[in-house]
Parts: sequence; structure tokens; C-alpha cells
Amino acid sequence: MVGRLLCSSLLLCVLAPPVAAFAQSAAQAGNKPARLEWFRDQGLGLFIHWSADSQLGTIISHSLAGASDEYVERYYRDLPKTFDPTHLEPDALARLASLAGFRYMVFTTKHHSGFAMWNTKTEPFSIAHTPYGKDITQQLFTAFRDQGLATGVYFSPDDFRWLHENGKQIQRLVPEVQPSTNPGLLALDQAQMTELMKGYGPVSVVFFDGEAKGLREIAWKLQPDTVVTRGAIETPEQNVPGAPLPGAWEANMTIGSAWGFQPSDEKFKSVQDLLNILIQTRARGGNLLLNIGLEPDGSLPKEQEDRMRTLGSWMFINSDAIYATRPWVVTNEGNLWFTQSKDHRELYVIAQGEENTAQWKRGTTREFVLKTVRATPKTTIDLLGQNDKLVEYRPGVDPKSTFHQEADGLHIRVMRAQRLRDSDEWPYPSVVRLTNVAEAFNPPTVRTLAPTRSGNTVTLRGEWKNAVDAPGARFGFDYRIITGEDTQSRLHGWQHLPLQPTSKPGSYTAEFQPAAGEQYEVRAVLAHPLLTIYGEPVALP
Repeated sequence: MVGRLLCSSLLLCVLAPPVAAFAQSAAQAGNKPARLEWFRDQGLGLFIHWSADSQLGTIISHSLAGASDEYVERYYRDLPKTFDPTHLEPDALARLASLAGFRYMVFTTKHHSGFAMWNTKTEPFSIAHTPYGKDITQQLFTAFRDQGLATGVYFSPDDFRWLHENGKQIQRLVPEVQPSTNPGLLALDQAQMTELMKGYGPVSVVFFDGEAKGLREIAWKLQPDTVVTRGAIETPEQNVPGAPLPGAWEANMTIGSAWGFQPSDEKFKSVQDLLNILIQTRARGGNLLLNIGLEPDGSLPKEQEDRMRTLGSWMFINSDAIYATRPWVVTNEGNLWFTQSKDHRELYVIAQGEENTAQWKRGTTREFVLKTVRATPKTTIDLLGQNDKLVEYRPGVDPKSTFHQEADGLHIRVMRAQRLRDSDEWPYPSVVRLTNVAEAFNPPTVRTLAPTRSGNTVTLRGEWKNAVDAPGARFGFDYRIITGEDTQSRLHGWQHLPLQPTSKPGSYTAEFQPAAGEQYEVRAVLAHPLLTIYGEPVALP
């Protein structure tokens, strides 16, 4: 293939494929359906955000946006001189990830700053030109594959260094800095993606954090089995959608509040919160890509390691409810959340949330009534992790799980018998497995309709349909501020407008007055007697 010469401002030249080289296969390119099904089966991935600016403990890359020329020059001149992660242990990190139940990893090969964490030949702003010198991407990929985990590339097309060197304002998501309007940037990105897809073994996942056109085609052409996540499927950031999304999707979330390492002011999520996020994501049919941020020396902060290990103890017991599962007819009944096996044989009932935080002691029972599940002559029941035959040191106690069908639903009774803590308490969700059950509920459909505006007042519109009357139901709307956020990121939680009583399907409205200068999105909410159902978010006009 004839290439064209691409020269950076630092006079390094590489042979880059022409922009049109991959256009011929663009119409046929895409994620293979079979590979998307493989991706959906994985359930849990490990995101690793790490770059040279971990030394500063500031937000990864984004400190360059709005920075002075002096700051930018010092960033690009000085940080490579001191980046020497001599405590990086790829094998140990990969073993921990495997033990914790992760099935794939995605590594920030290049974040927005432009620093390449592999030995690229395209430019010197890379790990090759640091005191460390060794190819970190290669080390991590080898270690994780040795543990049986699939490997993935995070790649930012928005190269802040290229923008700075070419006299452009450092920023994102505006046309004048996009690769599609900057041929030199696109050519650099294409050359780097070609290196990654050709020289680093099988890449199972690619996450484009920016404009993917002209780059995802390279990934699919050079490695047809790769799954492009961001850039081809839904990848909500720092939030879990309120309802299942069609097909494969992936929520990416931080284990704390920051993506990269921050030595102070970091607020870590509790293990209970992380499990709730994982369970709700899987109940809605998505994967969870959970992020860690390594320290400048390559070590994993203890707070993050501790959470990964506790997550791993839960996954060791309950991973059947996470791997190769799909949504049930409803996501949850209150604090009971559902996943089901792909063949529909097993239904997993995950006792999560407020009820389960009350320390379910070993040797005690709980009873639930499931409204959306009906037993069949072949139904069986057990609690994941235990044999339902004995409680240690209590020979007179029978822990066998039972069920019986009544007119008001499927009644189940389960005892937590397995000893998991010295204290006999287990503060995390437990999972009931039911086999060969049937659906007993046809859930309504909830839609958020396009709002209308008159002056300072916005009329919110929504509907619920495809359901029978439901006395006691209530309908309303949630809203949240999205001002200044990335298109995928949602940092602010939902705020709730008052719900209005309604027992019948139909269309409903509410008045809302947004604050001046703020941007919002809204969603419809149906508080059905059995569960709460949300419509898709819609931006306010």
C-alpha cells in the first residue's frame, strides 16, 4: 500500500496510511453480532486510567484545557523527564483482576494529552522517552492475557499536544479541533491506531473517547473480531441508565470520584455502592467497566485494591448471576433485582439495597414474594455458594431453600448458611437461583416525549402504555443538570418532581421552570405498584 509522509512538529516522520485507505470497507465494517454477544457475556471489565500526569495528582489530561502557555509548555517538557513507574507489577495486577472477577481490561494507551503509553514511532511524547523507557502497553497486555483476560485499547483521537503544536486552542467537542477537520491530526491518529492494532496481539475491545470515524474502520479491518464500544455502542459514563438499553452497552464508572490517581480529596465508593452499580447494570443488560487509577510509580492505591478484593469475594460466590446473563421481564421488584441466563433456564434474584444492608446473619432466614415470577413443575431453588444442607456447628438447623406458589405470587424462603465472615454477618447481596420458572407479568412501556417550551416554562411530556390498569400507580418526571458535561458523562444525580396519581395508561404532562443558563435532561417516571420504570432521557429545548 502506498502511504504518505506525515511529519510532526518535532521532525519525526512516519509512513501513515492514506485517509481513504479504509474507506472502501467502511460500508461493510462494524461489530460482528457474534462478538457483541461475546461482549455481553463478559459482564465486568477493568478500566485503567494512567498517564504521565499521574505525577501531578490532577485530573488526567483535562488540566491542559484553559491552561496558560507556560503551564502547557512545562507539562509537555517536564513530565516525561520524571515519569519512572518502577513499582509497576503487571503480573500482580492481572492476577488481582482475575481473582476479582474481571473478564476483560481496557487501558488508556493514549489519553487526551497525547502521551503514548507504548513505544510509538509516530512521535517522542511517549513512554519510550522517559527514564522508564519500557513499553507499558505491551507489558500489561501480556500479563492480562496470561491470566485469561481479554485486552482492550482506550484511545483518544483528541490529541491536545497536536493542537498546541499546531497553534489551536486546546479543547474538545467543537468542530475546529476534531480530527475530521484536521487532516494532520487524523493521519497521526490513524498511524497510531495502526501500530496498536498490528503490533500488540489480539485486541478484543477498542474504546474511542472522541470522534471515531476514520479510526474504528482501521480497528475492524486489521482485527475484525474486535468490539468497538464507545464509537459504535452506548457507553454511559458515571451513570447507569434507568431502563435496559437495546443490545450491547457498557457503563463506565470510577471506583472513586476521579479517573486518574489523585493523592488527596479522593472519595471512594463503598463496596456496597460498587455492587449495587454492578447489579443494576447487569439487570439492565449492560457491562460494567470499572475504573482504577494507578499511582505515578505504577502501584495500585490500597483503597482501590481493598475494594477489588472484596468485590472479588462476592464474585467468587455469585458470578453466575453476572456472567452470560440477560435482563428478565423486569429489572427489579423493589430491592430484589433480576438477571437470567441466556438460555432462560436460571433466574437469579439478587437481594440488594436497603433491606440487605441490615446484616443478614448466618443461620437466619428471609422470605420474599415475587410478583413477576411463576413456578412450574420443574422449578428448583437454592442460594448461590452454599449446598443448602447444613449450617456449621448447628446440626439441628435445616437450611434448605423452599418455595410455593400462591395467588399473590411466588413465595420463597431462604436461609444464609455459608460462613463468609468471622462475625457470621454478611453485609452484601445474596443471590437466590430459581430454575425453570415462567414470567407472570407483562410490564408497561414508559416513554419520555419531546418537551415543549413557552417563555421560561417547559412542559414535560411522557406516556405509559401496553399495560392493564394499575391502581395505586403514580406518574411524573425527573430532571438533572448537564451543563458543561461531556456528551457521555453524567455527574449530577436525578432530581424528582412530584408524582401524580394515575391508575390508567395514557399521556401525562408537568410544568418545569429551568434555571437560566443551565442545560437539563429529563425522563418520565412510572411508579408502578410492582416496580419503578423510567423513560429514556431527553434534553430540554
